[in-house]
Amino acid sequence: MGKWTPTDYNPDDFANRRHIGPSPAEMEAMLKVVGAATLDDLISQAVPASIRQDQPLDWPALSEAGLLQRMREVAARNKVMTSLIGQGYYGTVTPPAIQRNILENPAWYTAYTPYQPEIAQGRLEALLNFQTMVADLTGLPVANASLLDEATAAAEAMAMAQRVARSRARAFFVSENLHPQTIAVIETRAAPLGIEIIRGTECDPSQVFGAIFQYPGTFGEIRDYTAEIAALHEAGGVAIMATDLLALCLLKEPGAMGADIAIGSAQRFGVPMGYGGPHAGFMACRDEMKRAMPGRIVGVSIDAKGNRAYRLALQTREQHIRREKATSNVCTAQALLAVMASFYAVFHGPVGLRAIAQRVHLNAVTLADALRAAGAEVEPQAFFDTITVRVGVGQAGILAAARHRGINLRKVGNDRVGISVDETTDADVLGRVLDAFGIPAPAESASSPAVPEALIRETDYLTHPVFHMNRAESEMMRYMRRLSDRDLALDRAMIPLGSCTMKLNAAAEMMPITWPEFGALHPFAPEDQAAGYHEVFADLTEKLCAITGYDAFSLQPNSGAQGEYAGLLTIAAYHKSRGEERDICLIPVSAHGTNPASAQMAGMKVVVVKSAPNGDIDLEDFADKAAKAGDRLAAVMITYPSTHGVFEDTLREVCRITHDHGGQVYIDGANMNALVGLVRPGEIGGDVSHLNLHKTFAIPHGGGGPGMGPIGVKAHLAPFLPADPRNGAGAVSAAPWGSASILLISWAYILMMGGAGLTQATRVAILNANYIASRLSGAYPVLFMGNRGRVAHECILDMRPFQEHGVTVDDIAKRLIDNGFHAPTMSWPVAGTLMVEPTESETKAEIDRLITAFLAIREEIGDIAGGRISAESSPLRHAPHTVEDLVADWDRPYSREQGCFPPGAFRVDKYWPPVGRVNNAYGDRNLVCTCPPVEDYAEAAE
Repeated sequence: MGKWTPTDYNPDDFANRRHIGPSPAEMEAMLKVVGAATLDDLISQAVPASIRQDQPLDWPALSEAGLLQRMREVAARNKVMTSLIGQGYYGTVTPPAIQRNILENPAWYTAYTPYQPEIAQGRLEALLNFQTMVADLTGLPVANASLLDEATAAAEAMAMAQRVARSRARAFFVSENLHPQTIAVIETRAAPLGIEIIRGTECDPSQVFGAIFQYPGTFGEIRDYTAEIAALHEAGGVAIMATDLLALCLLKEPGAMGADIAIGSAQRFGVPMGYGGPHAGFMACRDEMKRAMPGRIVGVSIDAKGNRAYRLALQTREQHIRREKATSNVCTAQALLAVMASFYAVFHGPVGLRAIAQRVHLNAVTLADALRAAGAEVEPQAFFDTITVRVGVGQAGILAAARHRGINLRKVGNDRVGISVDETTDADVLGRVLDAFGIPAPAESASSPAVPEALIRETDYLTHPVFHMNRAESEMMRYMRRLSDRDLALDRAMIPLGSCTMKLNAAAEMMPITWPEFGALHPFAPEDQAAGYHEVFADLTEKLCAITGYDAFSLQPNSGAQGEYAGLLTIAAYHKSRGEERDICLIPVSAHGTNPASAQMAGMKVVVVKSAPNGDIDLEDFADKAAKAGDRLAAVMITYPSTHGVFEDTLREVCRITHDHGGQVYIDGANMNALVGLVRPGEIGGDVSHLNLHKTFAIPHGGGGPGMGPIGVKAHLAPFLPADPRNGAGAVSAAPWGSASILLISWAYILMMGGAGLTQATRVAILNANYIASRLSGAYPVLFMGNRGRVAHECILDMRPFQEHGVTVDDIAKRLIDNGFHAPTMSWPVAGTLMVEPTESETKAEIDRLITAFLAIREEIGDIAGGRISAESSPLRHAPHTVEDLVADWDRPYSREQGCFPPGAFRVDKYWPPVGRVNNAYGDRNLVCTCPPVEDYAEAAE
């Protein structure tokens, strides 16, 4: 062989060369520190043998090139048609600058929820722009930073209306003019809450606590609801309007009609349909209702120096804090999609949006005029972008003729066809639609609107300077870059968040979602046009069943919290089918934070189970409460490994006790990152689990969403999985397969990792967490350890002992920013702690950098404890340090070097937070949820 030396290194091994951070040599060094002979040895100590799966995951892995070739083949099986189906989903043009600089940019898609506002000022500003856009267009003063989709926003609005209404009626009016999928999701939400739904065309205000109207209606109608809303208010009811942001660029806004709440979808503001999502739902309301509003609200506050700073406002409403008393269980919003929609509004400005809306409207009028001129019966007389044509027995023929010409129209009843034009509609599309009806295209386009004078909008919108930038692409590109530079995302540093699994989102996994073969499909297009998508759904479902040990999956829930809710509804429907009235849900204090709120939404009564001193479920307390519940026991919700970060030996016994009393076991999939390839929840007693695909299966967090939460069930629960939203009640999301386009990411991840790679990822996640626990245990107490002294994939560091020296967990979290890190999960599940999850994707070098930072902080705490410096004057209390701190007069008892360049921080590539520590209390006392007026900027400049 001479100088030729064969190598067994495989550069195409995605799992071990690209996804998993530590090299084999680094793992050996880490195992020495941990005190385990081999990785197998460590896993046997951490994971109880009684729950380990027998069969390995065994499908082969694809290389990145192989995956993209497979994706191209699958994409080619989808047929991209022009869908004029409407019903809340429309063709739109994503400006290339937004596609490339936001959607395809890891600085935006790998960011975490902005719970640490100092390192999230960029996306907080973009979300504030979104709120301002929604508030302006709806004519209501307060908007949230997005919800999951239009249908779930409507369901949330109904629950909110019941909380704030003066009327004590138990019924809620739903207009027949609502999109059918919205009605279905509202009916699903109403049933367990005991709300009676009254559907119809006319509302009797004396019978209801609230009502929802669609404007424009699902069949196109626009009318003024001022009188109906006034009558509702007279009876103490709440008026909700489901509306369309593009239509509101031309039409009288809901606020001007007296509406209390407005909801809808921002999809047509530059976000592809994606066969159903993800898209940002929105909600706006009157000022006095803001504390009852679900979801996240971005507010304006100040930092330690009095400079303007953005933050999440009114967080005490959140489900992790208020548990079953929370306003909702919403945990993942649709932040990335809300950011895209907000930049679409900045990109076009009010003049551009109005021009697009007018073009859309006049195209619809052109179509209606041509059809009427040929003798067709077209409804309604007043509309924005949607018309309905009575075609009688010719319906099937016209739908087929349109499909033959590359157009999907909407089937309405048995004798009508619906047509919704959109931003992408041009003369060619109009000509093909008319040709399907046997009508020639008109010589001229319409120039007169089909909007009554009284319904034409009179008020201005998007008056803030941000919507009036010079819209040259260079200016837009720089604005997007400026905002992303203010943030800390995974493309800069490790984000070691416990229970949130901020792992690598590989570029190859992300690429296909922007391909038109996946992005341009309408969720209600004929299924034979989506054969590629359905191949993905089938294979993904098969592999998720193999991973979890369940028999069936629903891919519909479009967030983890939505998955919890759907799983509990599935359990409730199963009990009901057996004639059993079971309504008690046992939830250990170690369960995931959204669990109690989800149980309450599913109509269950929450009974909390204690923890034993080592963090396990207190078996005695559990058995006692299960016995007391008796034949009313519906379910137990367990997070496994527990939220305390350990594998409990009690799991099988908890499942046995639950089943003995006739209950079902819900295993929360939040920590599936520690189970894949080692433990199948469906084989150890679980009846249903949701999977956070945005955690374990590599969908990026996107600054707070998108997420997906499919649920797996054992065979006996399969008949009760969420229904298709086109078929009435039983749906939990607007689209049949939820946010279908991002399922591609998880499928790609699973294919490139292969069965063995997924298992190795789990093992290395456990190694990385135990390495951190071992290195830091002498400096910080590790709060919970398993019976053999091992943690799972995360560990909880106890900061409470330092409170006696005046050091808070907040001080430590903010000081980590100076070191160039996002803080771990703070004060949850135990107040005063930090929950650290390194994931399998982080290299040993990055983990060591984090450990260096923690040890340096511990030395600074030692200086305070030793009396060498006070807590008030220490770098901990002044953290995070900004460039302004660096260049200002320095009168602190520690050096600029120590304050601004602590161990672990990069020097050349130092991340500088744009603001100092944010004043949360000030922001809640002085709540501002839209872009501050321009005078405020002038004052700040002075």
